[in-house]
Amino acid sequence: MGDSVSKPPILELKNISYSYHSLQGETLALSDISFQVHEGEFIAIVGPSGCGKSTLLSILACLLEPELGTIQFQNPDGSIHYPHIGYMLQRDYLFEWRTVYKNVTLGLELNRKKTKENLAFVDTLLKEYDLYDFKDKKPSELSGGMRQRAALIRTLALKPQILLLDEPFSALDYQTRLQVSGDIGNIIHKSKKTAILVTHDLSEAISLADRVLILSGRPAHIKRDLPVRLTKASDSLIASRNAPEFASYFNILWEELSNEK
Repeated sequence: MGDSVSKPPILELKNISYSYHSLQGETLALSDISFQVHEGEFIAIVGPSGCGKSTLLSILACLLEPELGTIQFQNPDGSIHYPHIGYMLQRDYLFEWRTVYKNVTLGLELNRKKTKENLAFVDTLLKEYDLYDFKDKKPSELSGGMRQRAALIRTLALKPQILLLDEPFSALDYQTRLQVSGDIGNIIHKSKKTAILVTHDLSEAISLADRVLILSGRPAHIKRDLPVRLTKASDSLIASRNAPEFASYFNILWEELSNEK
């Protein structure tokens, strides 16, 4: 992260609350959520099932509007537009009737941004993430990990300022999940992208994130904002999980979540 915390946050949530409404009444999902996101940070969000983690991402993506509270932002260039958001979901949502190349350029196509410069950027991403030789294949010809890398390239092609990741590895088997989460984590860190990950996997949160936000049960509030500093020999996921501090962080998260009813 470097000295990013010394700079103004790119995004700041202040006292965000949100309720779901039905014929049976009102259900408060989020209550008084406040935190800052600095440029280049990787933040993980954990909490009990159904506590509102995905709801929070939907608010950040402007798919839902908070009932109370404000979201403030300050772009590094001083502009006042809302940061451009990239959203990776639990499934890759690649279209089988399109080649890998046509899938990863779909966002550019829909946004009328298929410029020479942007297409060259896609080629660079495909080469860097070992998918260039598969660009004319169909998604069914790719492994699960390759499909997730293709989904990430499709998201990165639009050059988002902030990446939102809603359990993008949950559909993968355990071994593939370890490999892909490590690969994508390294991609995000090396590109210095700002990212917010929702996950149920505590080990994943610790090994990937600079900070972990621990949410309470519904209505969710932030129980703890936990900075993560690991002493590791390399940038690999295995090195993160072998770090001497890893077990201590895991125990903190486990204790916080175990206390939730």
